[in-house]
Amino acid sequence: MSVDRRRKRSRAGRVAVTVVAVAAVGAAAAAGLGLPDRDSDASTQAAAAPPKTTKVTRQTLVDTQTEDGKLGHGTSATVSGRLSGTLTELPAVGATVQRGQPLYKVDDTPVVLLYGGLPAYRNLAPGTEGADVRQFEENLAALGYKGFTVDDEYTASTATAVKAWQGKLGLTKTGVVELGRVVYAVGAVRVEEHKAALGDPAGGALLTCTGTGPVVTVSLEVSEQRLAAVGTAVTVKLPTGKTVPGKVVKVVTVITPAQGNNPAETNLEVTVTPDDGAAFAGLDQITVEVVFTASRKENVLTVPVSALLALAEGGYGLQIVEQGAGRVVAVELGMFAAGRVEVSGGGLTEGMQVGVPS
Repeated sequence: MSVDRRRKRSRAGRVAVTVVAVAAVGAAAAAGLGLPDRDSDASTQAAAAPPKTTKVTRQTLVDTQTEDGKLGHGTSATVSGRLSGTLTELPAVGATVQRGQPLYKVDDTPVVLLYGGLPAYRNLAPGTEGADVRQFEENLAALGYKGFTVDDEYTASTATAVKAWQGKLGLTKTGVVELGRVVYAVGAVRVEEHKAALGDPAGGALLTCTGTGPVVTVSLEVSEQRLAAVGTAVTVKLPTGKTVPGKVVKVVTVITPAQGNNPAETNLEVTVTPDDGAAFAGLDQITVEVVFTASRKENVLTVPVSALLALAEGGYGLQIVEQGAGRVVAVELGMFAAGRVEVSGGGLTEGMQVGVPS
């Protein structure tokens, strides 16, 4: 069972859930949750026949917190040219570029996208060794080139395969991968924006890219970090009402400097990826809702909040109804969710009938 209880925050569009524990149940909390106040006469309610009854149930309570998120393609990265010459071709904004394809062209020769987390930082030639060699050779093998061993050493066999690769791209067959000829990304990229125009020098910022799959970005307060550990399951609600499961894949602390009368602010930028990206086809840059699980209690006894009685001596109780007669017992309150409350004590058992005051 889940509940989507919200409270407005100073930041527009932000909503949250308040989880109330027994220690926090005072007069104000009681009013906010519809609990009876201390002026209620429990003895009178016990003596009178209850207008209706309900059963004590054993179940799982789930309290959720809903936040607004921005649907997009994640953080953008700027691609800067490393080759001298003139920019002669750029892919269209919104186009997808995959491994082995040109990301742009300089002097009508391609600069190629490859996959990996290590940026290119030097020429690769026979005798070169290191992790960047292995990363490049992994890509070369993935593109179907053979005759070399994928390892940390750039050998003559690697150079032979590179010449074949260069020939297919229309490049001079040198066997050397010059710095700036390849650009690495963790996967296929989507062209977000052009930063230069055709005919501009090929150095400097040329374009920005994002990932290709849909992601949702949510801003949380630092105090809500418990909601968004990496790997946490969430639910994304589309404006159409459709829900899609997803999970938290990244959490980054973002510090916004003070501006004018606005103090500096620290928030968490949470990135969520949906399990079914196809559900977001045709959607971009829209606001969606992300439902986080604030707390969860398994296998607990619960009653409707409306069944609680405020006891004159303090605390809360329930009117147990047995064979047409009622008696009031004190109970301890636990988690609140979906209009129900966890209760314990007073000899409660699953299936007991309790009164629900009018």
